[in-house]
Amino acid sequence: MAVLVSCLAMYQLWAYLSVRTPAVSDALAGGMVAAVATALGTLPVLFSQTLSEKVQDIMFGFGAGVMLAACAFSLVVPGVAAGEALGYGAWTASGIVGAAILLGGAALLLMDRLLPHEHFIKGKEGADVQKLRRTWLFVFAIILHNLPEGLAIGVGFVGSDAVRGTALATGIAIQDVPEGLVVAVALVAAGYGRAMAVAIGMLSGLVEPLGAVLGAAVVGWSAAMLPWGLGFAAGAMLFVISHEIIPESHRKGHEVPATAGLMVGFVLMMMLDTVLG
Repeated sequence: MAVLVSCLAMYQLWAYLSVRTPAVSDALAGGMVAAVATALGTLPVLFSQTLSEKVQDIMFGFGAGVMLAACAFSLVVPGVAAGEALGYGAWTASGIVGAAILLGGAALLLMDRLLPHEHFIKGKEGADVQKLRRTWLFVFAIILHNLPEGLAIGVGFVGSDAVRGTALATGIAIQDVPEGLVVAVALVAAGYGRAMAVAIGMLSGLVEPLGAVLGAAVVGWSAAMLPWGLGFAAGAMLFVISHEIIPESHRKGHEVPATAGLMVGFVLMMMLDTVLG
């Protein structure tokens, strides 16, 4: 019921934005595609809860590779180009995007320190973790992971042409399918019922359309914010890749399969961006 109500609210928001701010509406639609992909990925858990640790790590690596390529080809490179289009020199444009990347990483680091959450393998982090139920700790961890993806989709639609924005949203949606499955399987392994694990996984995907709207609204407010927004989204994603996904995929002794998954994901997203964009 919560999933259905949330989806209906998202649809109403999209209908409202499509009339007043088409770019933000497109970003919301892209975020919803990613949310649906996450939801689809969780469904197999309703019928089977077996997924080897090796396969989970390969999926983590695949998602990291997609996000790495998205950072490079869909965010950083267009960010530098946007800075140059505003009249900045190559060094200044690169410096702006570089500073924004560091700000994005710092913002996620601050959230990581202040927001209580629980890694699937490493355990609890953040302040006052004893005061919260484990379910909410997992939810906060998923939010930390999905928010940068939503921001990237939103900024990508405003900061690039529609084709490049679609390529970015498509790449993130592709990696969200195995990501949703891994999240649901991990929740089942942590002791949650299959229905609860699927519901939490589906709801976690709704962070992405909200992040997409936020990113598109901020960047659409001023063209000067575009290189900053693209760099900030890239920095947030890079932090999640390095701090969350890669360590999780390497913690159980499957470094080589996880790295292979990362490289396949990187190549797939690179091809999507260069062919479609």
